[in-house]
Amino acid sequence: MKILILFVAVVATLTGCQPGPPTAVVKAAADFEVTGNGANPAWAGTDWVALNRRQEDGHPYESRFKILYSTTGIYVLMEGSDNKITTTGLPDFGDLWKEDVYEAFFWPDQTEHLYLEYEISPGNSELPILVPNSGGAFMGWRPWHYEGDRKARKATSVRPEGWSAEFFIPHALLTGIRNVPPKPGTLWRANFYRMDYDDGKVTEWDWARVGESFHEYVRFGVLIFE
Repeated sequence: MKILILFVAVVATLTGCQPGPPTAVVKAAADFEVTGNGANPAWAGTDWVALNRRQEDGHPYESRFKILYSTTGIYVLMEGSDNKITTTGLPDFGDLWKEDVYEAFFWPDQTEHLYLEYEISPGNSELPILVPNSGGAFMGWRPWHYEGDRKARKATSVRPEGWSAEFFIPHALLTGIRNVPPKPGTLWRANFYRMDYDDGKVTEWDWARVGESFHEYVRFGVLIFE
């Protein structure tokens, strides 16, 4: 494991003379039901990873995530403090990023400029789209036959001090993309985001530091599957 992390850092240094992307180890787990608040004991065995606030004068909230994987898919738990939930109840496949939202981007195969974007709102609405990105020209495509073992499972929990979201992305949803399903030693690129709109003021968070666009996939972090 240490060798893999060192390899990623050395490659980034040699190719760009810049600090390498952040890395996170993804532990294996048996499948479980999502509850929205991370109640399943499986989460106790993995650490929280903090997100970075992108605006210095933004809302002083904390944001973080956990991630696990099983033989059938990827589990993500995201939570953050929040004094006010800002949402109008947009439906599934709505423009969820225009209100309070958590986002996860997964880029399994670095030979293709194609990745999954998944967004979830406090009201448990979701936006799962496959994004082809050619030099910054990108568009989201809705999944076909989004049902059965291809459909994400998700839940949210809103509390006075903030909100959390828990979701499961099945490997079957990514059928046709190479490097899926992951196995021990597999590397994926990924990023995790949050947007908050309290009192008309926009604050954003990221894990791997990107520029103006969340879609700067070459700057994504690295997931190392254990």
